[in-house]
Amino acid sequence: METLVVDHPLVAHKLTVLRDVNTDSPTFRRLADELVTLLAYEATRQVRTTDVTVNTPVAPARGVRLAQPYPLVVPILRAGLGMLDGMTRLLPTAEVGFLGMIRNESTLKAETYATRLPDDLSGRQVYVVDPMLATGGTLAAAIEFLFERGADDVTALCLLAAPEGIAYMDEVFAGTGRPIRLVTAALDERLNEHGYIVPGLGDAGDRLYGVV
Repeated sequence: METLVVDHPLVAHKLTVLRDVNTDSPTFRRLADELVTLLAYEATRQVRTTDVTVNTPVAPARGVRLAQPYPLVVPILRAGLGMLDGMTRLLPTAEVGFLGMIRNESTLKAETYATRLPDDLSGRQVYVVDPMLATGGTLAAAIEFLFERGADDVTALCLLAAPEGIAYMDEVFAGTGRPIRLVTAALDERLNEHGYIVPGLGDAGDRLYGVV
């Protein structure tokens, strides 16, 4: 798995405010949205395009357009919804699928409870959005699910990642030859005994939408 930690002052600034326990939910949602757009700029460097020629007011010009089939953006519910607008702002023609997965807090294993995706993803580039890569179980299960449906290129965008999660992803997909990339704003220190990222930013879903 290819991992990119985006090194940019605006990314660091927005992430710092997101970490702050005193940041309220409306501000958290706005900054998460802005941060995702910055991450998406880096994550889409390998988005597929096709050559075209257009007419300017002066002369023909060569350029590119997004190739079809268009990319698919898949937020992992519920926290991934807070990253969706930031992605589709940069990729307005992308299609959107939904994958409901939750981490069992006892086993730390990912469990699927809802899917809304095309049955056939053959030839599709997929961008998975989920705020936290902690143990790696949820993201790995989501990516496996997408490959099983035929996706041939998957990029994950996470606000934060833990070394344990990256190591788990590398172990799961070692030797598969599958093109998998991770784009994140920061690689944090570790996981605590409860499987939460340290220093992290708390439960992203709760901070986005409140405790329910």
